[in-house]
Amino acid sequence: MILNIELSDSLATSSPEDFSREIRLAAAAQLYGQGRISSGRAAQLAGIGRVEFLANLERLGVSALNIGLDDFEKEAAFVARHL
Repeated sequence: MILNIELSDSLATSSPEDFSREIRLAAAAQLYGQGRISSGRAAQLAGIGRVEFLANLERLGVSALNIGLDDFEKEAAFVARHL
């Protein structure tokens, strides 16, 4: 799906590419915060790695701990494998 958004020049404070990345990150964070997608899917949507996605959540006002039991168990298993 492609979404085109037209903004006035006064709202564009960065390059179109940077603005596009920030919008994708904000949308992914919102969907994750609502519990509609997992952190992995959100990171994929944002076009960044999962750790980077989770690190950006606080800046966007979204709790990184906004996960269900299934996601928590997956996260715990991931951490255990990488320690």
